[in-house]
Amino acid sequence: MLNRKTKILLTKILSFFSVVRGYNIFVIALAQYLAAIYILAPEKRALDVLLDWRLFLLVMASTFAIAGGYIINNFYDAKKDIINRPKKSYLDRLVSQKTQLQVYFTLNFISALLAFFVSWRAAIFYSGYIFLLWYYSHRLKKYVAIGNLSAALLAVLPFFGILLYFKNFYQVIFVHATFLFLIILIREMIKDLENISGDLSNDYQTLPVIFGERFTKWCITFLLALTLVPVYFLVTIYEVGYMDTYFYCSYFFLLFFLWKLWCASQKTAYIKLHILLKLILVAGVICIILIKPTVLENGQKLLLKK
Repeated sequence: MLNRKTKILLTKILSFFSVVRGYNIFVIALAQYLAAIYILAPEKRALDVLLDWRLFLLVMASTFAIAGGYIINNFYDAKKDIINRPKKSYLDRLVSQKTQLQVYFTLNFISALLAFFVSWRAAIFYSGYIFLLWYYSHRLKKYVAIGNLSAALLAVLPFFGILLYFKNFYQVIFVHATFLFLIILIREMIKDLENISGDLSNDYQTLPVIFGERFTKWCITFLLALTLVPVYFLVTIYEVGYMDTYFYCSYFFLLFFLWKLWCASQKTAYIKLHILLKLILVAGVICIILIKPTVLENGQKLLLKK
């Protein structure tokens, strides 16, 4: 049996894990590595990419910066979350706000320091990213549409940090990023529908608060139609290997999502839609490996030459 002090410690660790959304950060780190191996540096061996210490530092810099972003976002949303997510809010409040802020500044310092070890340009990029995360939580997220657009952009930016490192500005990378941006933007609007009660009481100017749920659903429908553009280019023009199977399957689920969206009217329904979008995003990360693994072929050729 665990003693009382151990139970309190484990509870606080779980609380802190909830604050920084540890599960989200793991998926983002995995996505960065898979994107580096299969999209950004396909001419290199997978092992060479995995053992690249500069890439590791950049992924860690992203991890600490994003964790800090979740902390400061949780700090500003404390009152709203009491209404929208009372159980999670209770768990998050087990770690004091003073401690959360101390950890926030520490994580940001480590993030910028790790990036500086790679280059001064990387340090500037991640310092700017940290500032934007704070400014989003402090001000931008309260404004209609701007909050959604900035949240989606901030979710995609860490991948551009890795892109700048490899300096491979292939058009296909930006098409992938466009699809990702649109799906995340849709997810942000679903979160607004899910959290409308807390947004109303805390004067957040979101689409559902200003224009109503029906208008927001039409915006989501329009964005979902826009995703057809990057998907068309990815499956017909660019070489994505077997990952085209993911795009075909994801559209089946996105059409199901659209049908359930127009049927939804309660918070529980929007939560389920939010979870569905998360699953589509996670599946997209895993399915990056379906892109033709030329990195393995290149690695075998390099070994034979040696």
